[in-house]
Amino acid sequence: MDLLTPSFGLLFWTLLAFLVVFFLLRKYAWGPIMQALGEREKTIADSLSTAERVKAEMAQLKSENEALLVQAREERAQMLKEAKDTKDKIINDAKEQAKLEANRIFADANQALENQKMAALTDVKNQIGSMVIEVSEKVIRKELSNKAAQESYIRTLADDLESFRAR
Repeated sequence: MDLLTPSFGLLFWTLLAFLVVFFLLRKYAWGPIMQALGEREKTIADSLSTAERVKAEMAQLKSENEALLVQAREERAQMLKEAKDTKDKIINDAKEQAKLEANRIFADANQALENQKMAALTDVKNQIGSMVIEVSEKVIRKELSNKAAQESYIRTLADDLESFRAR
């Protein structure tokens, strides 16, 4: 039973050892431990405030990024619209130019046809004129004794001329 009831000396020396260790720890260890805990608490508080600040900055950056993304989409849409307008303008200009060129070619072709027609008419007139001169020359050269024979010959030549016109 000695273990359950310690003697007064054991209690005294245990208490004295505890107090010595307590004062030594209080004087040399308690201050640095408290200072280390205070520094750690301060570091944790600083880390938390930094984390909050970084979180706020990240939220701000995220909102700025979203705003930039919206702006970029708007600019892209504007650029696509401008490109489409430019494409349509170029196509319309090309169509208009093609119409003008086709009209010019058509007008040139009509002018060429008109020139060929006029040349053909002039050629026909020249041939008719030469035929009339030939007919007149033949009539004058032929000295017919009778007027009826002259008229018959002139009708024959006129018929030849009409058959030539019909061709």
